[in-house]
Amino acid sequence: MPTDTEVRASLFLDKGGVGKTTSTAHLGVALAEEHDVLLIDLAGKQNDLAKHFGLWEVIDDQEERWPNISTVLDKDWQTIRNKLPDAVDDMIWDTGEGPDLIPAHGGLDQADDDLANVPVPERYQFVEQFLDEDVRGYDVILVDLPGLTNNVTINGLWATRSVVAPTELGEFERQQMRQLLKDLEELSTEFDPEIDVQMVIPNCVDGRTNLAEELLDDLSEEYRDTLAPEQVPRSQDIRNAQAEGQTVFAIENPSETAQRARSAFEVNAEALINRFQS
Repeated sequence: MPTDTEVRASLFLDKGGVGKTTSTAHLGVALAEEHDVLLIDLAGKQNDLAKHFGLWEVIDDQEERWPNISTVLDKDWQTIRNKLPDAVDDMIWDTGEGPDLIPAHGGLDQADDDLANVPVPERYQFVEQFLDEDVRGYDVILVDLPGLTNNVTINGLWATRSVVAPTELGEFERQQMRQLLKDLEELSTEFDPEIDVQMVIPNCVDGRTNLAEELLDDLSEEYRDTLAPEQVPRSQDIRNAQAEGQTVFAIENPSETAQRARSAFEVNAEALINRFQS
């Protein structure tokens, strides 16, 4: 489990395209201004978090690298770790923007299948054991999870016990938020890790529409205790920066919406830390 001084959170909603990876990257950079931050990508072989920091080509050239994050989900990991003292260090990449990164790997899909053959609850404890025993020197660990609930996802949830849920302002996303709360309650009851939603982040918000305002009001009512203090505005600069392999924090001449997005991530990052410390 997380130590008293270490913050762990999974970025998760059982839906793709809501901004989990973007939020992981930007919260990570914001938090790295004052903390040592590690980002872990469990979201799949597409390796979007590495792309966000311009590391895709360099990492893709080493796709055969071993061990990697999928190796951590193998029952032989501790044997491998004991034989290769630098194994964890070799997995970690410098993003160039503050946080470190353990990127995803194509082997995660096979690892998810293999975990189905491992008895419960051991099946879900590999990532927790990895963070507890092998990862050192970080104040904050953020885990980017797949947009679906599978064995890898539950490993991340078990390891962090906390969820940050980015969500767009749509009726379907609102339904997914309600389902998320039900799913986490079931997991906590069945497997006995208390998994809490620490923060719900309205993402890609277009404040010019009446629908967005109505849905934001509904979110404020339903999730008043966990709603992020700032909504993240829709900004083309975020997409442009991602295409260039960087976050919006690295843009030299940000637009007004990009500046608002920066500020929102900084405010939400500080609020996240405060919630863990309260």
